[in-house]
Amino acid sequence: MKKFIALYLAPISALDQMKKATPEQMKAGMDAWMKWAKKYEKSIVDLGAPLGKTKRINAAGISDTKNGITGYSIVQGDSLDSIAPIFDGHPHLQMQGALIEVLECMPIPGM
Repeated sequence: MKKFIALYLAPISALDQMKKATPEQMKAGMDAWMKWAKKYEKSIVDLGAPLGKTKRINAAGISDTKNGITGYSIVQGDSLDSIAPIFDGHPHLQMQGALIEVLECMPIPGM
């Protein structure tokens, strides 16, 4: 089976709203994630985690930066087309402007 990484993205404004969630809203969101995870447990290699602050490293050096990547999951399946539908209706998409990008983890020849 092939592996894929799902990147959860959302605008900064949506993340700011999420920080204001009540404990009840946070629990409801987490319950929805766990329901999704249970439904697709055979495809999930690593449920992943939320991601924090970002550093950009390039030839000019290291700097602080911001992006919309909020978390990740690693899943497995036969193809990108076969795995993408498990994210349709995903709880992350309840946030205004949220999206999910799924990328195939390409094998390294000889490994």
